[in-house]
Amino acid sequence: MNHPVAEMLILIGAALPASSAAAAKTQPDDKILYKTVGQTKLYLHVFRPEGAKPADNRPCIVFFFGGGWKGGSPSQFYEHARYLASRGMVACAAEYRVQSKHKATPYECVQDAKSAIRWVRSHARQLGVDPNRIAAGGGSAGGHVAAATGTLRGFDEPGEDTGVSARPNALVLFNPVFDNGPNGYGHDRVKGRWREFSPMHNIDEHTPPTIVFLGMKDKLIPIATAEKYEDLMTDAGVRCDLHLYENQPHGFFNYRGGSNPFYYQTVIEADKFLTSLGYLKGTPTLRAPTSQAKP
Repeated sequence: MNHPVAEMLILIGAALPASSAAAAKTQPDDKILYKTVGQTKLYLHVFRPEGAKPADNRPCIVFFFGGGWKGGSPSQFYEHARYLASRGMVACAAEYRVQSKHKATPYECVQDAKSAIRWVRSHARQLGVDPNRIAAGGGSAGGHVAAATGTLRGFDEPGEDTGVSARPNALVLFNPVFDNGPNGYGHDRVKGRWREFSPMHNIDEHTPPTIVFLGMKDKLIPIATAEKYEDLMTDAGVRCDLHLYENQPHGFFNYRGGSNPFYYQTVIEADKFLTSLGYLKGTPTLRAPTSQAKP
């Protein structure tokens, strides 16, 4: 693995695969190469606040898409990133290796997530980012790799400068896979190393403050798992805000072309959480369409 010099591609009418209605309408301001492994190049899809410049010292968030470590697209979090950029953050949706495209294992997914956080921190000046206000976010397996950057030791890409921390300063997790134990998700794929790979089993006092969103009808992530995670965080003396949503399944938070009220509800709570940490100022500006019924 070699470390690339930053390579920025301005997207002018670039056609990316439209995995959602959001992908067809919303595009990042830039794509920046953050990692090269063999022939594989991985990019951060970057959304910048209006008027942002390298001399700024803004907070940043890096989102990781879901897909069971097998597939998925950064476009899943385009609308989340676009909104948070409008609030003053530099917001990124990261590519990472997955099984379907790269024959990657879950371990390599975590390696890439750590590389992304480490790259943002080491290039903070170029991005106009505060290296001490970097959040990681994600959904499902993307929630796992985000949580992994904040909890796991090891799983670093060989040759990287581990003197630069890959641990984010905050976590924003949407129905995250954070238990890989014998009764948790994905255990059959990581059972040889589950104790070191499972975020729930590696919480300590250094784990970043975290907000978790979970649907109460999620068939992959039991409510009891999320409540145990919250308890373990509390026992470690670390903040964990758990938000549960009645009758909602896995993936309930996705944008879905703007028709999903739970996209708005969860993003507004994420905004409040980030504001409480000093990443944002003022009150959320996101508003759900008035035609949407309240829960």
